Amino acid sequence: MSTAVRLAVAGAHLSGQPLNWQLTDRGAQLAETTTTSAEYRLYALATEPPKPGVVRTAEEGSALEVEVWELSEQAFGSFVAALPQPMVIGTVKLASGEQVKGFLVEPIAVDDAEDITRFGGWRAYVQRG
Repeated sequence: MSTAVRLAVAGAHLSGQPLNWQLTDRGAQLAETTTTSAEYRLYALATEPPKPGVVRTAEEGSALEVEVWELSEQAFGSFVAALPQPMVIGTVKLASGEQVKGFLVEPIAVDDAEDITRFGGWRAYVQRG
């Protein structure tokens, strides 16, 4: 993709998760699986379907597993326009230092949410048994 937007996803949009179709139906291509830099926290939100909220923090952050998807600018715009509250798109720093667009969450959404950072990612949390 010549003018691809790189988008980091951390939860319900990951491969095999319930909202991944929102990327694939827009022609998105999986570029890599990696982690964020160690400045994020992960919360289990009370949403349907269940999804996590990622928050950048000044202290006690951790690296989180993410997938980076590439979408055309038009597909990215369509995707963002359909995004429900409390999810937001911001800039996420990857472990490599690259900054990409990515899912974050409004801070109010984590007030009563369980901090699941210790799992290192949504897949590990969901599969915790």
